[in-house]
Formats: sequence, C-alpha cells, structure tokens
Amino acid sequence: MDLTIILLNFTYAVLGAGLTILFMVVAFHVFDRLTPFDTHQELAKGNIAVGIVSGAIFVAVGIAMGLVIGMGLN
Repeated sequence: MDLTIILLNFTYAVLGAGLTILFMVVAFHVFDRLTPFDTHQELAKGNIAVGIVSGAIFVAVGIAMGLVIGMGLN
C-alpha cells in the first residue's frame, strides 16, 4: 500500500477525532442552554438522570461522527 494513502487516512482520522470532540462540546453547551437548570451544578450534586442524558448526547454525537469518518476513509 502506498505510504501517502496511509498518511492521508491517518490525518483524516485524527482531524475527524478532533472534530468529534469539538462537536461533543458544542452539543453539551447547546443542551446546557436549552435546559432550565445548570447542568454542571446538577452533575456536581450527583443527579443521575442528567448524567445519563449527558452521556447519551456524547454517545450519539460520537456514533454519528464515527460513521462520517468511517465512510470518508473507505
């Protein structure tokens, strides 16, 4: 396999991972703005429901971005 193709795929995967993290942060901030309570404060108090919803946001964005990155590498 050509080294250039390997390096391009690696670069694309690294940039995709960075974009995934960025989109996760943006999604969490949007969720924090849409809810009538302070998400950080509720998580600090140990609110399990807020933790589950926040985790679900991260998983959903991760899956969506993973599919986009995976399809781009093929």
